[in-house]
Amino acid sequence: MTTSTTTSTATATGMPAVRPYESYVYAYPHKTAYRPLPERPALRELWAAEPKSALSLYLHIPFCEVRCGFCNLFTRIGAPEELTTRYLDALDRQAVAVRDALGDDEPVRFAAAAFGGGTPTFLTADELERLCDIAEKRMGADLLAVPLSVETSPSTATADRLAVLADRGTTRVSIGVQSFVDAEARAAVRPQRRAEVEAALGRIRDARIPVLNIDLIYGIDGQTERTWLTSLDAALAWRPEELYLYPLYVRPLTGLHRLGAAATGPEAEALEAAAWDEQRLRLYAVGRDHLLAHGYEQVSMRMFRRADAPHEGPEDYACQTDGMIGLGCGARSYTSALHYSFDYAVDMREIRSIIDRFTATEDFSRAEVGRYVDAAEARRRHLLQSLLQAAGLPLDNYRARFGTDPRADFPAELARFADRGWLDAQAPEGLLRLSPLGLAHSDALGPALFSPGVRAAMAAYERK
Repeated sequence: MTTSTTTSTATATGMPAVRPYESYVYAYPHKTAYRPLPERPALRELWAAEPKSALSLYLHIPFCEVRCGFCNLFTRIGAPEELTTRYLDALDRQAVAVRDALGDDEPVRFAAAAFGGGTPTFLTADELERLCDIAEKRMGADLLAVPLSVETSPSTATADRLAVLADRGTTRVSIGVQSFVDAEARAAVRPQRRAEVEAALGRIRDARIPVLNIDLIYGIDGQTERTWLTSLDAALAWRPEELYLYPLYVRPLTGLHRLGAAATGPEAEALEAAAWDEQRLRLYAVGRDHLLAHGYEQVSMRMFRRADAPHEGPEDYACQTDGMIGLGCGARSYTSALHYSFDYAVDMREIRSIIDRFTATEDFSRAEVGRYVDAAEARRRHLLQSLLQAAGLPLDNYRARFGTDPRADFPAELARFADRGWLDAQAPEGLLRLSPLGLAHSDALGPALFSPGVRAAMAAYERK
């Protein structure tokens, strides 16, 4: 592939241009489309008819040592006054209630587990032991027998914490590095030095956890192709089994958004946006081509896996499939009919308030906030999740699940994608797959598949 595969849609097709970076679709419907559930349905009723033979388990830890300038995750800085203890106490109560709701009428089996956040390794080694105990002793997940992925950061990837994770069965550690160039880390409001990052990577490799993933970001202010290659080569020196390349976003209420909040006028903003889009598209192509040349396979726009690396459980979109149990105040759970969680916020004061309410909760037997997913949304979600993967969507899989063809269910959307050159016209018969140009525009294609109802709910959401 060459950089020309990521030129603007207007240049490639003659159609009106679309912005290539609308939104990173990591969940559909997004939590901003969730609303308080007036009936507060009982979890036992929600899960009564759901398959329970291959559930995914996600435990959310909403604490970080610092908050990066680009971060809009549900997390707070620090945990004063034994807050982590109170949080783990609440997590334990929630796990007991959820496991009771799953019942014992049929075997309950977890096929994969993950600890995310925030930064799970913000917890001490002893607290990580307790977190694993909650997953195993309360929920019944066999962490030594299923893939277990854990997120970490350079400053919290200490030897004692990593030893606990390795002993308890962790098969994948994902570390957010973002840039090996100190000036770029500062520009992204991520206080770290390359020496600290390299030391953390050494400790992770010493722990002999099978899969190492390194997250990098492109589109940082001042970043060039040369400095981007510097970060890529620094990461490749550790031969990570996986690499995620993320385009930088500046989202409302984040640190970078506040730093750039000065008004510049619509014309200047449009010019800056176009230049930034071009920078990110160019750096994406450079990163993609560099990793492909070094023996990595592209799994999605963001994910690259070393060709000889072990496949560790679900792909990067699997947490959006039905059958997800999420524990913690930032975690989502998914049944076939309802996606539910707790309240969502980005502002630090709001996040602290939500965490405080979570730690004070005694009864976790009901769903509080969520969105129902009807048959039409289920079809849309299945298409979206599958199409954003480089492997594409086998039409037989869709037909087997829904009894229809996605080309008949979504003719307008797919025709528009084809007109823009986003669909692979050379894909084998029976496979709906993105072209290289389509993969590069995943963050425009994904939002284009949102339903009018979800769009309206997201637009009506009051940011906090």
